[in-house]
Amino acid sequence: MTEAIDDPAADNTADLVRHWARVDPDHPALRWEGGGQLTYGELDARSNQVAQALLASGVGPGDRVAYLDKNSPEQVELYFGSVKVGAVPTPVNYRLAPPEIAYIVADAGAKVVAVGAEVLHQVEPVEDRLGGGEVLVIGGAAGTARPAYAEWRDAFPPEDPLLPVDPGDTAYQLYSSGTTGRPKGVLLSHANLVAEVGLLRDVVRLGPGSVSLVPMPLFHIGGGGYLLAGLYHGATNVLVRDIVPPALVDTFERERVTHSFVVPAVIQFVLAVPGVAERDFSALEYLVYGASPISARVLTEAVRTFRAPLVQVYGLTETTGAVTYLPATDHDPDGPHRHRLRAAGLPAPGVELRLVEPSTSADVVVGEVGEVWIRGPIVMQGYWNLPDATAATVVEGGWLRTGDAGYLDADGYLYLYDRVKDMIVSGGDNIYPAEVENALMAHPAVADAAVIGIPHERWGERPLAVVVRKPGATADPDELRAWCRERLAGFKCPDRVEWADALPRNPSGKVLKKDLRAPYWDGHERLVG
Repeated sequence: MTEAIDDPAADNTADLVRHWARVDPDHPALRWEGGGQLTYGELDARSNQVAQALLASGVGPGDRVAYLDKNSPEQVELYFGSVKVGAVPTPVNYRLAPPEIAYIVADAGAKVVAVGAEVLHQVEPVEDRLGGGEVLVIGGAAGTARPAYAEWRDAFPPEDPLLPVDPGDTAYQLYSSGTTGRPKGVLLSHANLVAEVGLLRDVVRLGPGSVSLVPMPLFHIGGGGYLLAGLYHGATNVLVRDIVPPALVDTFERERVTHSFVVPAVIQFVLAVPGVAERDFSALEYLVYGASPISARVLTEAVRTFRAPLVQVYGLTETTGAVTYLPATDHDPDGPHRHRLRAAGLPAPGVELRLVEPSTSADVVVGEVGEVWIRGPIVMQGYWNLPDATAATVVEGGWLRTGDAGYLDADGYLYLYDRVKDMIVSGGDNIYPAEVENALMAHPAVADAAVIGIPHERWGERPLAVVVRKPGATADPDELRAWCRERLAGFKCPDRVEWADALPRNPSGKVLKKDLRAPYWDGHERLVG
């Protein structure tokens, strides 16, 4: 069992890497495939170089620094270099379609955009729509058309700029797709992040002796936020660039991984590796999972295969990640509390929960379904340049409306029941039906469309489109899926298209998506994870 020691006396994330560089500069901060490694001292020095390079590029407090790549140490350098000059790190999902990437980068107004050479093809078609920020290539060669990130960084000395950082300053801008079809920039402060990382100290004892595996993408709060927690607590953090299940199992063994956060789809991938039950997970102290639905069957198999404590977490980007946790003691499939395997868990330390009737905002009684409201130091600052959306989400008293519906039992455990909003969570990725519906409705053969999430064995749920054709129009499902793929990231596109003469609507004209979903979810216990 790893032993936790005092965390850095830091109220901002810029100071955390400075702390460990002073306390234990030779301790590995990052490791990655192929034997790469950065110690805390080296990470501090490189982020100082990045900070100086950013200042030379005209980046200062409040400016945005965007980056998109598969998991790489350069993104971590960019994060700390940015916050050391008061800039705002803005990771972008490299899996998005080029127009989506262009919208996010331009919306953020990023002055510097670092792009991995492997995903540069996603940016090149829309480079003239990025807003004019300087484009660097991570892994690019010196002397090519675009500056190579390493050359840009290494032109400057590792001198810490030592600019003041306030806990209330924005420290992260993560984009979460909106129900209007446009991504929203979620603003998280240093104080938000410092409050969140305490959960992984208190619940799973993440500390300097831990080896923390980071397979989830750094543009996701479950990747970037989890990595920051590991770094805050002085752990060795192992970056996974591509999730290849047999290689992931090898990494657990080779690195003697003690902690990790994964989505249920990754658990399923690992469980499907031949001979996985005989592999050595003896170093594993806690496996944290969440962000999408998981079946009781998969969860039971995971408990028996990993032979280590599992902890489920539930949260949102807008809550800086986890707000509830299901303790390891409630993961015994043969124990007296096995019914709690269906629960999202208990409120994390410092987090308050309310269950309210959405139309009246009145609290509901124990056992009655209502919308989940959350309050605490982990609630976001708001949405970037969207005051109306912020006001509709964070209401009087500092309560954040999650859009999820659930109920509390007599013991204080939260059970998620359905979604007040229509978001689909597929393999940990958020998919907003309105965005997909907008793409479908632009097709000349489509008169009406509704997109719903239906159960999927591997991904938790996947989008299905119910489409009404225009009179006399012809189109087949393959054509509509191809149409979507040209406009949206592949994971957002519907797996299936079904035809309907009309969509069911209530008297006010709203599509009754609950009615559309009901036949597909009949017999499934877990609607939301």
